[in-house]
Amino acid sequence: MSALAEANSLTVGAGVGRDVSPRSPRARARFDLAWLGLLPFGLYLLFFLALPTVLAIGSGVVVNGRFEWANLASLADPVILHTFWNSTWLSLLTAVIGAVVGAAVCYAMLGLPQVGTVRTLVDAAAGVLAQFGGVMLAFAFIATIGIKGVVTQGLVHYLGVDIFANGAWIYDLPGLILPYIYFQVPLMVITFTPAMAALKPQWAEANLTLGGTRRGFWWHVGLPVLMPSFLAGLLLLFANSFSSYATAAALASQGSQIVTLQIRTALTSETLLGRQNLAGVLALGMVVVVSLVMWAYAAIQRRATRWQS
Repeated sequence: MSALAEANSLTVGAGVGRDVSPRSPRARARFDLAWLGLLPFGLYLLFFLALPTVLAIGSGVVVNGRFEWANLASLADPVILHTFWNSTWLSLLTAVIGAVVGAAVCYAMLGLPQVGTVRTLVDAAAGVLAQFGGVMLAFAFIATIGIKGVVTQGLVHYLGVDIFANGAWIYDLPGLILPYIYFQVPLMVITFTPAMAALKPQWAEANLTLGGTRRGFWWHVGLPVLMPSFLAGLLLLFANSFSSYATAAALASQGSQIVTLQIRTALTSETLLGRQNLAGVLALGMVVVVSLVMWAYAAIQRRATRWQS
């Protein structure tokens, strides 16, 4: 018995000597190593987001190794202000339409099972179409409703309707509205669906039990709960449209109606307005606008998560 007791005491002592609690150095080492999984993503953000942003901003205010704040005066030029205004109203219009239509789609799916066929198809289509932009989207619209598009020619031959009677609007600034809405709606569906799903059926049941109506539920409960998520999605759509380039570059090949196209013009012709490094100054203006929008988006999203948890 003494030998068995001695063996037990040695085993217990060995266990006490090896502290494997979560606060032990070995546990902390394993926890620190887990952060290595974020290293590839961190490098991606560094080389493809942070570094290009710093270089773009620096190119606008640094000339020959010196700070040239006079370059910022080009932001007050009427031509530049007009391009910022065009980008602003285009982004705001497509964001509002995309947010309203996307929210309506989410509301239509509210009563569908999450694993149902229709819900799965809508989610899959939204995930694909939200990324369907650039040259492919521009080509699709040109082939469909362009001057020689299938729909355009069909309207002329069968109905005698010429949608380009007043000019080739699809290749101008108004022609960007439909393509932008095309990828704004599915992006809103992806963003707003979790908020709609967070509405608890017990809230509606309690409202009916207390003598409330369906309209009263949406006015006093549903809309106040969903409004932060809706505004956050609206801001996200605005930033997405404001920073879009490829679709506009493929459709509006002539002129520089929006900021991203103005940056392209500045990069290919630095003599524009007699300003040096104008592209960097425009990029700085875009960074400021998008940063403010995303800051507001993050603030509203934090409030929205209180109801989604």
